[in-house]
Amino acid sequence: MSASFPFTAVVGQDDLRLALLLNAVSPAVGGVLVRGEKGTAKSTAVRALSALLPAVDVVAGCRFSCDPAAPDPACPDGPHNPPGAFETRPARMVELPVGASEDRLVGALDIERALAEGVKSFEPGLLAHAHRGILYVDEVNLLHDHLVDLLLDAAAMGASYVEREGVSVRHAARFLLVGTMNPEEGELRPQLLDRFGLTVEVAASREPDQRVEVVRRRLAYDDDPRGFAARWADEEAAVRQRIVAARELLPQVRLGDGALRQIAATCAAFEVDGMRADIVMARTATALAAWAGRTDVLAEDVRQAALLALPHRRRRNPFDAPGLDEDKLDETLEQFSGDDSQGDEDPDPDGPGGGGQPAPDSGPQGGGDTAARPEAGEGGEPQASGGREQSAVRAAEPFRTKVLSVPGIGEGAAGRRSRARTEHGRTTGARRPQGALTKLHLAATVQAAAPHQRVRGRSGPGLVIRRDDLRQATREGREGNLVLFVVDASGSMAARQRMSAVKGAVLSLLLDAYQRRDKVGLVTFRGAGADVALPPTSSVDAAAVRLESLPTGGRTPLAAGLLTAHDVLRVERLRDPARRALMVVVTDGRATGGPEPVALAGRAARLFAAESVASVVVDCESGPVRLGLAGRLAGELGGTAVTLDELRADSIAGLVKGMQSRRAA
Repeated sequence: MSASFPFTAVVGQDDLRLALLLNAVSPAVGGVLVRGEKGTAKSTAVRALSALLPAVDVVAGCRFSCDPAAPDPACPDGPHNPPGAFETRPARMVELPVGASEDRLVGALDIERALAEGVKSFEPGLLAHAHRGILYVDEVNLLHDHLVDLLLDAAAMGASYVEREGVSVRHAARFLLVGTMNPEEGELRPQLLDRFGLTVEVAASREPDQRVEVVRRRLAYDDDPRGFAARWADEEAAVRQRIVAARELLPQVRLGDGALRQIAATCAAFEVDGMRADIVMARTATALAAWAGRTDVLAEDVRQAALLALPHRRRRNPFDAPGLDEDKLDETLEQFSGDDSQGDEDPDPDGPGGGGQPAPDSGPQGGGDTAARPEAGEGGEPQASGGREQSAVRAAEPFRTKVLSVPGIGEGAAGRRSRARTEHGRTTGARRPQGALTKLHLAATVQAAAPHQRVRGRSGPGLVIRRDDLRQATREGREGNLVLFVVDASGSMAARQRMSAVKGAVLSLLLDAYQRRDKVGLVTFRGAGADVALPPTSSVDAAAVRLESLPTGGRTPLAAGLLTAHDVLRVERLRDPARRALMVVVTDGRATGGPEPVALAGRAARLFAAESVASVVVDCESGPVRLGLAGRLAGELGGTAVTLDELRADSIAGLVKGMQSRRAA
């Protein structure tokens, strides 16, 4: 691995090499997820693995790479019994593009020949090409949901099924799944995250000498690729031979009861879901022993296995950073390192509540938090004490929100928020195919062909099908939207208790956006103007981080916030015209600062109404006397107003219906 790409200036590169090599020794470990910032050689390291894998024997002429020693009895190119000639070829590394179609991944049937001739004419997809090799997904966090579902099925069953209206093909699909991703561009669905056996974090080194060596080696490779490879050929051959030896030793490795108890105790201590983590740790520890040339699993193998297999499984929600408390890991391993009979755990030395996180600062008791108490500023607007901006406050506990959706039917990227015409979902009708036929509407096809059977000379029981008869099923599913948050961070929002509740509400909406596969953006306004705190991105985590550090104070330039949001949406429409937007304005509706601030805010709001931008105003006004300014703003926007309390899932039954009826009116 280091032979092909010896980059020592990447923090975590050693763990990455080890994780990839362990999967080469034991593919049952379940693959590797590589997380890290851009420019850290993630893709290059993965591609180098294919050169280190031992060659594989395949049945000659089999498009599905059947093993001549144990051919797949259901192979579409079979049967291969008795096995005939075979050939030896290098293990393949197949790359799955993020924008690939379903047929490209699983393969495609010739529907016309299947209906007219009863022939299963099947073109294998990437899953078939990756069988007994590597399936590599760059930017795996951006993979569409329907492709993720297919990957999950194939990884779970070791086979791929292609079915089109009663015609089915099955073939083996066992592969080493490797994905790379930049967390700034969004997180993985939990179902796919759990399918990766191991995970590794990589980052560029800050040591100048190491960075110099990286540049020197890269330039040497660019100048003479063959010469560079030749200089490392001996080391590559040694690594390849070590993989072969470890594979041969693997069946002899003993995983004792003590090591198994440590594995189970570690998984229980870190509260991982299900039992997959235990199994992956056991397989990883066994592969580590084989890689080291041992036949017994040691405590150090269990520890290393935990560091690779557990960080991505212990996340409790999308905003929890992956990682593992190594002190806690060492304590757990030490506790179960003796004989199998263990007594009760020692009580918490810190007493009840010891070791937990400190509670958020709620301010001094008795006299109250004078720095957080809003005071009247110019124009009657409450400001932070002394006119200074306040430091950021922590968000309140998030909650489950009602579904906010865009009215109408869109055609955007697959997601889980608004209605859309998609490739997947319930069938709503039929049309002539535009390009390749992917989803046959059988009834409509038969209906189109039936009147022409006599003219076409039909003489047998089967239908005579022509290309013009085929009908594509039209389907309705859900799309992901751009949810643009426009958050008031002015002095009128500066009271700690109110801003904490506001951040908790926005955080709740961000969690909802993560689950519904939306893009998100964040615009804030306070003082003299507005800022794009986060341009539209798929990284909901990044939005949560920006929200947490958001300070408050100053006047309320509502018009500036709306105009900035309008510019953001205009640019995003040019980049992604099919993705519809939902603007969520979080404010109490005040508008101060500058000449005629209320009138200017009204004119800015009417821009969105004229362009039919779906919008929701989250009314943050509190207290016994309410001015109703947020409701007026919602009317100008042509959207809907909802209070913080009504935003909760169990409080606002008619929000979406209200949005749609208002839009229709």
